[in-house]
Amino acid sequence: MNRQVRAIDVKLSLMAERLKLSLMRDSMTEMLETATEAKMTPRETLEYFFKKEIDRREANRIKLSMMGAHFPRVCTFDSFDMSSQPSLDPGVIRELRTLQWIESGENVLFLGPPGLGKTHLAIALGREAVVAGKSVLFMTSSTLICQLERARREGSVNEKLAALCKPKVLIIDEMGYMPIAAESSHLLFQLVNRRYENKSIILTSNRPVSEWGLMLGDPTAATAILDRLIHHSTVINMSGDSYRLKESLKRKAMKET
Repeated sequence: MNRQVRAIDVKLSLMAERLKLSLMRDSMTEMLETATEAKMTPRETLEYFFKKEIDRREANRIKLSMMGAHFPRVCTFDSFDMSSQPSLDPGVIRELRTLQWIESGENVLFLGPPGLGKTHLAIALGREAVVAGKSVLFMTSSTLICQLERARREGSVNEKLAALCKPKVLIIDEMGYMPIAAESSHLLFQLVNRRYENKSIILTSNRPVSEWGLMLGDPTAATAILDRLIHHSTVINMSGDSYRLKESLKRKAMKET
């Protein structure tokens, strides 16, 4: 590469930096060489440059959004064994994956005993929502209640509720594993009420809705919460043997043979 060409590359990189085109700034020479070797036309070169820049920005957006969602682990639909849960309707899952329910502020409830993959499905849906450009926040019900109770003690309930209403999708996992005091149930109602018909909730629970009055410590609050959660929602009741237990027994059997 002669000095004149190198100088032009440096000038182009500086221009890219000024325009905040980070990929072009960092890889200008390599990208120009690729375009030259491929004998791209000027229009094709521009398309190539812009597409690479957009792909970089999209990858960065997804990475940061996944981190901000606080998913506890990576779960996808590809890694979920649908055959292990015959109670699931594949058509319903396909419909949920279109994410149209998010646009209308509808909810999704996964109900059933432990070990059936409720959390896996919730995370998988949340990850696909992130890829589609939706803001998502994942938290367990115990973490959510702790945050609401702390906000009540500190006199910042409105601020906390406002923050929890920002994500387009709020995933509340493991509702029902621990009883919730009546006062905390009232705070939970405020959250559900604020998000009602506006922002979506994905909720997993090992307790049927008939037991929510006991679980939430206040039958009236439980009824009000369920009324808003279920009004516009897809409720998936899962049943069967624990996937984790079956996998554990399978591994044990393999060791014994």
